[in-house]
Amino acid sequence: MSVQSENEYEDLLGLWSDLESGVGIILGSPASIQEFEQRVWQYDRWMQALLKRDTDVGLYLLFQLATNSPVGYSASHALVCAVLCHLIGVELKLPVNERDSLVHAALTMNIAMTALQDQLAGQVEKPSAEQQSAIRAHAVKGGLMLANMGVTDELWLDTISLHHDESTDRGELRELPAVKRLARILRIVDRYAAMISPRKSREGRSATDSVRSIITNSAEQRDEVGHALVRAVGLCPPGTYVRLDNKELAVVMRRSSKPNHPHVAIVVDQAGALLNPPRLHRTANASPRIQAALAASAVRVRLNHHLILQLGAYAALHP
Repeated sequence: MSVQSENEYEDLLGLWSDLESGVGIILGSPASIQEFEQRVWQYDRWMQALLKRDTDVGLYLLFQLATNSPVGYSASHALVCAVLCHLIGVELKLPVNERDSLVHAALTMNIAMTALQDQLAGQVEKPSAEQQSAIRAHAVKGGLMLANMGVTDELWLDTISLHHDESTDRGELRELPAVKRLARILRIVDRYAAMISPRKSREGRSATDSVRSIITNSAEQRDEVGHALVRAVGLCPPGTYVRLDNKELAVVMRRSSKPNHPHVAIVVDQAGALLNPPRLHRTANASPRIQAALAASAVRVRLNHHLILQLGAYAALHP
């Protein structure tokens, strides 16, 4: 879906925001939701429909959302994880039933600590002993809560129960039982999404630093999930920021046909001044090149996102 006007941008942002709000409602008040499992399926279909319209625009909006504010952290985190799990599932060619269970687990994995998760995102001090106890218990407790609310998909429930179990890191991904395979994917996606998101106690890390920290470089185990994540969204996904080797700053708009050479919108010039309108640059075709990924906190200017996405639409139509 191309974004040709500010109204189209606002409409699409509204659809993603409404989806995030819906996820927030079922996570915040699960006991009041009738047919809980069917509601999760509904939000999954909604998410897939938005991604099908334009995956890059969806990623752009999600990464902007995840990296710019800790407000409503639990719902934002769940939606980002669900999108990334969906894209990794496609990249790894997971069977449809495994993809479904994985995405539904991503949406609901922290249901036993939703309020606490939002609280932790907004507090400066380290978790208290009571909070640490709740964090340790939330995976198993979440699976039990969902079962009590009528969720019958055992793979979904067991994936949640295991998603912090480090034993799932051992072995080749394809050779693992389905539940351990999905739990490993979810555990890695959970860590990645948490690292890029800001907290009151710290700023979010760049997407590149985050993904590099989860990719295992040992000879014994090539981290298939981390590499699938990079293939799916890039080292610098749409919606994240980069510094170019001529000192200009840019925001990534779209992935290109060349991995890790995305189309970007240059938004700050070499002197540190805001460029209005932003300037399209295809990093795969010519200099300047991407020098480093940046955390969102490094870019303090107010951006005109609908103009940036218009540039992205132009880049897609004129490769």
